[in-house]
Amino acid sequence: MAISFASAFAGHDKTLEFRSARAAVLANNIANADTPNYKARDISFDSFLNSESKKLQLAGTNSRHISGEGFSGEPEGLLYRNANQPSLDGNTVDMQREQAEYAQNSLQFDTSFMFLDRKINGMKKALTGN
Repeated sequence: MAISFASAFAGHDKTLEFRSARAAVLANNIANADTPNYKARDISFDSFLNSESKKLQLAGTNSRHISGEGFSGEPEGLLYRNANQPSLDGNTVDMQREQAEYAQNSLQFDTSFMFLDRKINGMKKALTGN
């Protein structure tokens, strides 16, 4: 029986990709907290999933299958965040919110990494027989 890494990792590798991308966006928001007219951005998992689904190629083996042409999800994975309190310089970054989101994303990244590490260790044990 062949091992497929896509099914063996159970999506934890894609979750790590999403968490890494979101950490970069949140860090960029924090770095630009004092930049006038900077608009805070964020990535939602749904928009990230939709942008990844654009890469899918639908295969039809029968003439009655639905065509994959024109298949598209949401525009981009990166969205603007609405400000809770508007500032005079037009900046929408709320430092407390950004730091809280970054901390939560970091915990979720660590959790996903732990799950992926356990999957890999389990596969190693299965291959070595320990």
